[in-house]
Amino acid sequence: MMTYYRQFTCEDMLKFNKVNLDPLTETYGVSFYMQYLAKWPEYFMVAENPAKDMMGYIMGKVEGRGTDWHGHVTALSVACEFRRLHLGGEMMNRLEQVSDDKKGYFVDLFVRKSNDVAVNMYKKLGYVIYRTVIDYYTSPSGGMDEDAFDMRKPLSRDIDKRSIIAEKRFITPEELHY
Repeated sequence: MMTYYRQFTCEDMLKFNKVNLDPLTETYGVSFYMQYLAKWPEYFMVAENPAKDMMGYIMGKVEGRGTDWHGHVTALSVACEFRRLHLGGEMMNRLEQVSDDKKGYFVDLFVRKSNDVAVNMYKKLGYVIYRTVIDYYTSPSGGMDEDAFDMRKPLSRDIDKRSIIAEKRFITPEELHY
């Protein structure tokens, strides 16, 4: 299937509901998406087919200082009917390239511990579990919160791969900083 990749636009917010219907996809307020679009447009991409159907999107940013300077994947989602076409991997590759071009040391992301499909995809793409963030995801139903894996992949600037050596294996969300 032919796929086109392009930067996300404001109009795309009117089209991405189908992609966001997945219960594992975090949905944010309009102002959050607009902030990413304004500050990090090169990190906000869409995959679409020739009929202009949105197949998936990725949004991220660059953050940190010194050897913590890195790309961060905030959201990656592919519509159900377009899964297993390697769109997620291709969008991740593109975000990694932007991060490499900006001289980042690594790319990181958070993923639900229970999301085996995503965890395995990220591992196939070269990501490692850097640490576990306890109770990172709030339960929408008021049940138990869920832990997240903080996964990382070193980029070309991190020759010694120091970015994937964790000081602590388990942290709380309050201990996250960049």
